[in-house]
Amino acid sequence: MRSPPAIGLDFGTTNSAVAWAAPERAPVLARFASRDGPLATFRSVLYCDREDGSGPVSSHAGPAAIERYLDSEEKAGRLIQSLKSFLASRLFRSTAIFGRSHRLEDLITMLLRALREEAEADLGVAVERAVVGRPVHFVRAEGEDAETLALARLGAALRSAGFREVRFEYEPVGAAYHFESTLDRDALILIGDFGGGTSDFSLLRVGPSRRGAKRRADGILGHAGVGVAGDAFDGKLVRFLVAPHLGRGAEFCSTFGRVLPVPAWIYTQLERWHHVSFLKSRKTLQILLDLRRETLEPEKLANLLHLVQRDLGFLLFRAVEETKRALSEKEATLFRFEHEDLVIEEEVTRARFEGWIGEELGALAGAVDELMTRTEIEPARVEHVFLTGGSSFVPAVRRIFEERFGAGKLRFGGEFTSVASGLALRALEDAAQ
Repeated sequence: MRSPPAIGLDFGTTNSAVAWAAPERAPVLARFASRDGPLATFRSVLYCDREDGSGPVSSHAGPAAIERYLDSEEKAGRLIQSLKSFLASRLFRSTAIFGRSHRLEDLITMLLRALREEAEADLGVAVERAVVGRPVHFVRAEGEDAETLALARLGAALRSAGFREVRFEYEPVGAAYHFESTLDRDALILIGDFGGGTSDFSLLRVGPSRRGAKRRADGILGHAGVGVAGDAFDGKLVRFLVAPHLGRGAEFCSTFGRVLPVPAWIYTQLERWHHVSFLKSRKTLQILLDLRRETLEPEKLANLLHLVQRDLGFLLFRAVEETKRALSEKEATLFRFEHEDLVIEEEVTRARFEGWIGEELGALAGAVDELMTRTEIEPARVEHVFLTGGSSFVPAVRRIFEERFGAGKLRFGGEFTSVASGLALRALEDAAQ
C-alpha cells in the first residue's frame, strides 16, 4: 500500500509555508500564485468584503487577500492578520465582520483551507496529513492551560480545514531537520527560529548517524521560547518613528479646561499591525474626531484619522518592514510613508533602532542563556548555530549569538521556508517507521 505524502506545514504569524518530502530527494515547497509570480510563502492574512458593498460576504486568503485589499480604494473590507498570536488568549473568542460573529477557530479554518487547497493544487499530492509546527511557547500563553488551549484551537481549525491527521512538532525542531540535511557528520547544534510573534531556541544532537529509524530521543537536549519577535521590533519603530507624527505626545484641552495628553492606549494599538483595524470602530472614531477638534496639534490627529479611516495598517507596516530590512544592511536609512495627503518622512539610524529594541534584545539573550544553563552545555561545545526567520537578519540579533558562540559558527538559509522543509522531512521519517 502506498504511503501518504509526507507533508510539513509551517503556520506562521506573518507567513506560512507547505513542503512535501519524498525518499532520496530534497523537500519541494508549494508555490502560491500572485501577480508578482509564484511565491514560496503564503501570507497569513484574510480579507473579507462584499462584492457590491451590500451582498454576501466573501473571504480571501494569502496573496489573494493582499491583492484584494490593495485593489479596494475605499478599504471597506476587513483585513485580518496575525491570527496565530491570539490562539492562547481566552479573551479573544470571536470578532464581528459585517455584523456577523466569527470564532477565532473559524477564521483560522478559512485561512488554512485556502492554504491547503492551493498547496494541493500546486504539489499535485494530497495535503491531508501533515506534521505541523508549533512554537515552544505560544504568544500570550501564561501557563500550561493556555498552551493546551492554543493547541486545541489550532487542531480544531486544521481538522475543519480538511487535514485528516495532524502531528505537532516544535518549529525549531523542524528547522533542525532542515539544517541536518546539509551535514555530513554528527554535530551539536543550536537552532534560533525567529517568527512574527515568538522566538524559539532548541539545542540538539543531529547528523547522519541519527537520521531515520536510528533517531534517538536523547538527541533533543532542550527548548526555550519567548514571546518576542519581528512584530515587537516593528512595534518599536512605530512607537518612536511613526506615532509622534500621528499625535503621540500631543495634548488636548478637555471640556473642563484642563490640558491633558492624548490617550496612550491609541498608540499602543498602532504598535501591533493586526490591532490597527480595531481602531476603526464607531466609538473609537468618534473619540479621534473629538480629539482632533480639541488638540493643540490638529494636523497630527488628522493624520491618525486618515490612517485609521482608510485602514492603512498593512501599508504602514510594509513601510516599517522595509525600513527594518534597510537597517540590517546600512547604518542609516530614510523612513517614508505616503498615502494621498499623509506623508511621513524621517531619517533613522541603526543605533537608534537598536536602542529602541534593547528590552526585546535582552529577552532574546536571556532565553538563550537560560537554555544553555538548564542543559548544562558550555557554548564552546556547540558546533553550529543555525538562525532562521526574518529577524535573523537584524545585526543586533546576530550579535547575541556571535558573542556567545563565535561568528564562525553561525549558519543561515531558507529564512522563511526552512521550518516547513524540515517538518516535511520529519513527516517522511515518521512514515518510514
